[in-house]
Amino acid sequence: MTLTIAEEVLLLGYREDTGKPIIGSVELDCALAGALLAELAVRGRVDLDGAKVVPVDRTPMGDEELDTTLTRIAEEPRPRKAEWWVGKLRAGKLRKRLLTRLAARGVLSEQEGKILGIFPTTRYPELDPSPEQGVRERVRNVLAGAEPDEHTAVLIAVLHAAKLDRKAFPDAPKSRIKEIAEGHRTAEAVRKTIASVHAAVATAAAAAAIAGAAGG
Repeated sequence: MTLTIAEEVLLLGYREDTGKPIIGSVELDCALAGALLAELAVRGRVDLDGAKVVPVDRTPMGDEELDTTLTRIAEEPRPRKAEWWVGKLRAGKLRKRLLTRLAARGVLSEQEGKILGIFPTTRYPELDPSPEQGVRERVRNVLAGAEPDEHTAVLIAVLHAAKLDRKAFPDAPKSRIKEIAEGHRTAEAVRKTIASVHAAVATAAAAAAIAGAAGG
């Protein structure tokens, strides 16, 4: 089964048994938005030049979420910074759409319930563990010393920016995660993408957390 980087982040960000996230909602949502931008860059659809997200190829990829995001970026009146896009994309129920999509594909189950018998809630326990197991195996191989491909290097960088790596791979060497997250041993274009996305996710998450605290 082929997964997008955002879907891989989502699977690693949820407990398999309870179907609940293992990190805060702000961090997870920012990671998912950053993963969308990263995938567009890896696929050559946008350029992350360190300051702005610039569309370079509007050819559809056959993935509704990615294609919609690319169209939004291309139709924006002026180029925006990556962290602006992370903030914008995370606020549009991105996570819910990805969860629903994975449930429709039989990867997750969708269980409705209520908190305190009043407030509706939905959990997403894992139904088919093989997709997540494949992602974990690929990431563990890289963290153990294997050369990362572009997709995996970017995935690890996004996990690190959202501090999800500590929860998903608690035994992984911190030095190796940092090495990958900083773009070492990758091509220059990938290194640029990693740096931009890592900074965007971390900045957007911090800004959203501060805004939430101020609003509360």
